[in-house]
Amino acid sequence: MPIWSSLNRRMLIKGMAAVPALAVASRHARAAINGPIRLGALVPLTGAGGVWGPKMALVQKMVVDQVNAAGGIGGQHVEYYYEDDQTNPDAGVLATRKLIDVDHVVAIMGVWSSAVAAPTLPICWQNKVTMLAIASSDSLSALPHQGYFIRTNVDVLLQGQEIGKFAISQGAKNIFVLLAQTPFDIPMMKGLTGTVLAKGIKVGSLVYDSRKTSFRSEVDQALRASPDLILLGGYPQDNIVLLKDLYRAGYSGKIVGTGTGVTSQLIDGAGKDVVEGLYVVRPSPAVTSTAYHKLQKIVGMDTPDTSLCQCYDQANLALLSIALAGESSGTAIRDNIRKIGGPEGEPVDNAVDGLRLLAQGKKINYEGASGPCEFLPDGNVARAFFRTLRVSGGKLVNV
Repeated sequence: MPIWSSLNRRMLIKGMAAVPALAVASRHARAAINGPIRLGALVPLTGAGGVWGPKMALVQKMVVDQVNAAGGIGGQHVEYYYEDDQTNPDAGVLATRKLIDVDHVVAIMGVWSSAVAAPTLPICWQNKVTMLAIASSDSLSALPHQGYFIRTNVDVLLQGQEIGKFAISQGAKNIFVLLAQTPFDIPMMKGLTGTVLAKGIKVGSLVYDSRKTSFRSEVDQALRASPDLILLGGYPQDNIVLLKDLYRAGYSGKIVGTGTGVTSQLIDGAGKDVVEGLYVVRPSPAVTSTAYHKLQKIVGMDTPDTSLCQCYDQANLALLSIALAGESSGTAIRDNIRKIGGPEGEPVDNAVDGLRLLAQGKKINYEGASGPCEFLPDGNVARAFFRTLRVSGGKLVNV
């Protein structure tokens, strides 16, 4: 049974503010670590990302619990703190300050929204706290973060390029893009247009205010361009409204969405008839990896989504980096995360096994549920997988 099937949101919010386990001597650490190991998470329990946040926090708690059950790291148990960013920048800033100033965490993981990551990342690097983010806006990695930024997700430019390749494969001649007003609309368009314009494909676009309750005027503008493919670049809530308006208007061309914008909740909210045939191009977890299979078992899900996979990897990466350094700090994570996620060393898919190998003086290569977990100097992943799905009979199926 999935761990969250027996926990409602109220229990999660009240019961997980801090999750320390018994401090016992570590059997695996290379050297003793002075002081507690405190990891934090900034997750969207409410707002546009509220669909994902509770499960993301629980997955990371489970990783921490496994390490504590195995003895902790360097004679110290691991404490896990989380805050709800409400998928809102202002709330995210306040939550980040609490995690750093009150809880004294050395890493903030699970940061999902680019709009939240943009104002909170400077707070992290100024305090030498490493941010491990899902947020995909390209501008984040371009900030002067001094290495305190690691992104397990694929940046938006690459996603735009992959959607462009999909459009080409479908024989599209005229694309219209409906983008929510977010930090990732510009790099998404850059990746898309850079891929399709060379093929003679027309591209039109508009950026809308996602707070509106109706997008009929935006849909009318899109349809006046006579597109044969429409890209939805928003979140599930506004995509539901857009899809209904497109359905009522009788649009018969192809529609494609992004991974964050097309979910089972969108399918339920829009209705089977409205979403039938809808495509989604999204980063893919490493579905053949042993880490992915382990995650399937511990969460009781056949297809854990990429956010869960990334949160699982982030917790494992942070813990292994601290163990390799023999020091619990954001700087230790920054300086060692590429050493435990590189191509050399014995493959591992969880922190407990990695700790055992590190204690034996061996090099490790953490291969994650979300992908290879190899990072470039700017914090972006070096390699990633994509897949295309299509709604058929009310369900997302692989193409």
